[in-house]
Amino acid sequence: QVQLVESGGGSVQAGGSLRLSCAASRNTYDLGCMGWFRQAPGKEREGVAVNGPNGVIYTEAVTGRFTISQNNAKKTLHLEMSSLEPDDAAMYYCAADGFGRACTGSWQSGTRFAYWGQGTQVTVSS
Repeated sequence: QVQLVESGGGSVQAGGSLRLSCAASRNTYDLGCMGWFRQAPGKEREGVAVNGPNGVIYTEAVTGRFTISQNNAKKTLHLEMSSLEPDDAAMYYCAADGFGRACTGSWQSGTRFAYWGQGTQVTVSS
């Protein structure tokens, strides 16, 4: 079992920045693909960014504005978000493959991730 706990959400104005963190209860080195997803009210869950043995992948909407990083020594995953837009407002979830597998092209569905955090809320005002 792996517990994931997100933190760092909050309310910002458009153009602002936030840094989300995800603390894992197990070594992140062997968890495989880890990433961030988000879900806004009335919308489907959306993959934001992933980091794994084969590198990082971003969804087009956040490319150039968000940066995903992983600190295996501290068992954490981070998401640096800048130039935030109202459309970025959502509950953000941390997820982990859990089986050491690399991120694949189908990562955005979220179905390959065995472990999920409870989420942290991001609000962006215009």
